[in-house]
Amino acid sequence: MADNQYITIMLQSLHKKEKVLNSIIQINKRQKEELENPSLDPDDFDKTVEEKSELIEQLELLDNGFEKLYEKVREELQTNKELYKDEILQMQGSIRALAEKSMEIQAQEARNKQLMEQKFASVKKQVREIRSSQKVVNQYYKNMMKKGYVEPHFLDNKK
Repeated sequence: MADNQYITIMLQSLHKKEKVLNSIIQINKRQKEELENPSLDPDDFDKTVEEKSELIEQLELLDNGFEKLYEKVREELQTNKELYKDEILQMQGSIRALAEKSMEIQAQEARNKQLMEQKFASVKKQVREIRSSQKVVNQYYKNMMKKGYVEPHFLDNKK
């Protein structure tokens, strides 16, 4: 009977994992919108990343808990497959759905990574432009203040 409770808990764990993966999918969509926004606020983006990080930690805890429970009931499930047939089918279906969601998340992550690289390249370009314009302004200032001015010299090479 205790094994049956473990199996119920494993099913609940899979359902919780599905909810967490759905939340990650939604956050990835929000992250994509933020990265496509030219007036991105870095603080908002950081909050999104932190939210996703918390969800990933939850996912890892659920995975670890599921693995521990499976280790406890693996032998029982293998020896009494017919007794737990419905539960096994439910778990298999849930695991397939989770695998599909994981693949969707990986695709989203790849797209977001590409957008992030483009965003960073754009920011680097802006920084270079700012530095170059600051250099020009400083050079102009020096010229106007005649700090960089060198008096002309005439050297007589004859002795």
